[in-house]
Amino acid sequence: MRKKALSPQGTAVHALIIEDDYLIGQALRDMLEGLGFTKFSFARSEDVAVVGANQPDIDLITADVRLLPGDGVKAVEAICARRHLPVLFITGYREELEERKPGAVVIQKPVKQEELAAAVCKVLQTKRQRPNATMD
Repeated sequence: MRKKALSPQGTAVHALIIEDDYLIGQALRDMLEGLGFTKFSFARSEDVAVVGANQPDIDLITADVRLLPGDGVKAVEAICARRHLPVLFITGYREELEERKPGAVVIQKPVKQEELAAAVCKVLQTKRQRPNATMD
């Protein structure tokens, strides 16, 4: 199911995928492509995620909670302390995340395309309504 582009034609829509499992990261990329994302960066650890978020054109962060090595929540907190970016947590540890970050937008693994689409719309819409708000 191909969705229409998230930005004007010809403009890249960039997602930073923080996920330590290569195959899950690639599956997320494929699903996000179906939602109109055209550029992707990947981070498999907390440290790489924080450094990778220095790119100027990130439109969305997806983050797992547990990373080997590191912690996705801590990576997002470090990134969002410097930049206001929409964040969607994708994890098998939903209850842990809800305890650590009440109010965070989260979907449970395994990811379904429809759930991903709804969650992406939610975080991007919230970001548009509150452009200076942190979406973590």
